[in-house]
Amino acid sequence: MGGTSGLIELNPTALGEVIARTVIVYFAILIGLRVAGKRELGQMAPFDLVVILLISNAVQNAMVGQDTSLTAGLVAAFTLLAVNWGVSQLRLRSGRLSGQLIGSPTLLVNDGQFVDAHLRKEGITREEVMMALREHGVGKVEDVESAVLEVDGAISVVPRSTGARRTRHRFRGRKLVD
Repeated sequence: MGGTSGLIELNPTALGEVIARTVIVYFAILIGLRVAGKRELGQMAPFDLVVILLISNAVQNAMVGQDTSLTAGLVAAFTLLAVNWGVSQLRLRSGRLSGQLIGSPTLLVNDGQFVDAHLRKEGITREEVMMALREHGVGKVEDVESAVLEVDGAISVVPRSTGARRTRHRFRGRKLVD
């Protein structure tokens, strides 16, 4: 095997194209995931993992184009890391942008009553909320001060009788765009 042709390419124009393509793909996927909904990565179902793997495979060529060199791959990877860091910094500095990127919590139960309009909007059934309540040791919806679908997919529950206590349930459903 002779030479490093194809392994390391240092063409600035080609690398600039890789950076531009990677940034475009990053934001396209970010917007797509935001619109489609959020899932807590630690609780993915097998089909969720399949989708993520297929998306990564589908966009690989879109990021690096015809340049399959080691350099192009590394530039794409570091571009993804840099853009992700930049977006997280912007999110921390801008409340408005943060809300658009990650959404806002949704009240599912208020003063012992389901908020059916919010359940429909989030695609959550009463039975799924009851499952979350039971996991928090609450047997009846009437015993709940509030239950909130958090932006990370967790359902936080505040029981009526004991005041506020920290409980969380990772809901594997979607948190849709507001």
